[in-house]
Amino acid sequence: MTRAASPRRIAILSTGGTIEKTYNASDGTLANQRSVLEIMLASLVLHGVTIDRFPVMNKDSLEMTDADHERIAQAAGQRQATHEGIIITHGTDRLQFTGERLVQRLGERPRVPIILTGAMRPYELRNTDAMQNLTEALLAVQLVEPGVYVAMHNRVLRFPGVVKDAANLTFRRADES
Repeated sequence: MTRAASPRRIAILSTGGTIEKTYNASDGTLANQRSVLEIMLASLVLHGVTIDRFPVMNKDSLEMTDADHERIAQAAGQRQATHEGIIITHGTDRLQFTGERLVQRLGERPRVPIILTGAMRPYELRNTDAMQNLTEALLAVQLVEPGVYVAMHNRVLRFPGVVKDAANLTFRRADES
């Protein structure tokens, strides 16, 4: 009789960003008020993984400071000892800075894959890339070798050298034109 493999433990570190913005009916704004990750994860069939969620902060990445990037890197460093992969949900405007900080602090070959992801449009909007990007990150963290990556829009790119392509609303390698 064969034993089923134990589930892979994945840590999701949430930091806010567009992926988690919610609509405030009283003033008509989108803001980081509460996390929608639990709702997103509940809609997925995730056989073979156990998800542990760790809220790190809930900020628009435009408001992130150098200390915030360091805090995220420290949280990822702590979780790599207890998990087989790490996903960081993050705002897209400063995601590349956190990716670079992760490489500085944990090296180009951390113990486990670390995947940054986010969304250009909030989960609560009808036309959103949030679920696609979260799903891609959940698959990528199980398939790629240890390293720091961004997974969005049907691409997985390894740090260092990843930048936001604001004109095309995605990410690319810095050496791509």
